[in-house]
Amino acid sequence: MKALITGITGFAGSHLAEYLLAEHPEIEVHGTHRWRSPLDNVSEILDKVHLTECDLCDHHSVYRTLEKVRPDYVFHLAAQSFVPTSWGAPAATLTTNILGQTHIFEAVRALGLDPVIQIACSSEEYGLVHAHEVPMTEENPLRPLSPYAVSKVGQDFLAYQYFQSYGLKAIRTRGFNHTGPRRGKVFVTSNFAMQLAKIKVGLQDPVIQVGNLEARRDFTDVRDMVRAYYLAVTKGKPGEVYNIGSGATITIQELLDRLIALAGVKVEVRQDPERMRPSDVEILLADASKFKADTGWEPRIPFDQTLKDTLDYWYERLAARHV
Repeated sequence: MKALITGITGFAGSHLAEYLLAEHPEIEVHGTHRWRSPLDNVSEILDKVHLTECDLCDHHSVYRTLEKVRPDYVFHLAAQSFVPTSWGAPAATLTTNILGQTHIFEAVRALGLDPVIQIACSSEEYGLVHAHEVPMTEENPLRPLSPYAVSKVGQDFLAYQYFQSYGLKAIRTRGFNHTGPRRGKVFVTSNFAMQLAKIKVGLQDPVIQVGNLEARRDFTDVRDMVRAYYLAVTKGKPGEVYNIGSGATITIQELLDRLIALAGVKVEVRQDPERMRPSDVEILLADASKFKADTGWEPRIPFDQTLKDTLDYWYERLAARHV
C-alpha cells in the first residue's frame, strides 16, 4: 500500500507522515514538496519517506508524480492555509488551492488510478454562523468570510462534483482549528507560544501582541486530527463530507490566559491593529457526530497538553536558534 501526502513538509503533513510510519508500517509513505520547502519538519524521518518535488499548479508536474507513485491513498493537505494572507493575495490563494486540486483529479483520471482521496477542507467555509446554528453540522449553510474560505468551498464542491461525475473516491474533511508543535508562527496558538517563549528567555519585552480575542474556536490537537485523516480514507464513505473537531470551544482570550499560566510569566497584552481582519468568524463549533459514527474517532489529547507541547517546541527552537 502506498500513501501520497501533498504538503508532507508542512505542519499537518509531517505529523501525518509520522503517524503512518509509527502506526501503519505496511503503508509506504510518499510526499510532495516544492524546491524551496524547508525540510525541518521531516528532518527526523527523511530516511523513511519518499519525497518528490512537485508544483501542484503545474499539471505536468502533478501528472508525473502520480504516474511515479501510483498511490492507494492521497491525502491532499498542501494549500495556502493562512487566512490573513488570503486577504493580501486572493488570486494566489484561489489558484493554489483550487487549481492544484483540479490537477490532482485530472491526473488521477488520465492515469486510470483509483485511490481514496482525502481533501482537507476547513471549518472556515461556514463563515457567518447564526446563534441557532451552533454547533454546526455538515448541513449548515456555507457563508465564507475570507478568500481562503472561498477557496476551501471551491475545493469542497470540486471534490463532490468529481465524485458525482466521475466516481472519484473523494472524501471531504472539514477540519476545525487544529494546533500543536510545528504549527507555523503566524497561526494564533503558535504565535502566542512563540512570543511567550521569547519573553521567558529574555528575547522579547514582556508585551504580547494580539488580534481579536473574542472569537470562539474549537481546537483539536494536530496528532488527533491526522489520525482522523487516516480513519477518513479507511473507514469513511467516498463522496461524503465530515466535520472533525472536539465539540467544545474557548475564546482566544481563554487560550492566551492558559498559555500565559503555563509559561509562568507576567505580560502586558497589547492589541495590534495589523492583526485584525476585515471580517472575522465569531464562532466555530463542530458537531462531529457523523464522522464519529462512521469511523469511531474520538480526540484523545487534552488541550492543555497540546499547549504545553507547543510551548516546549518553541523553547527548543529558541535554544537551537531556529527562530
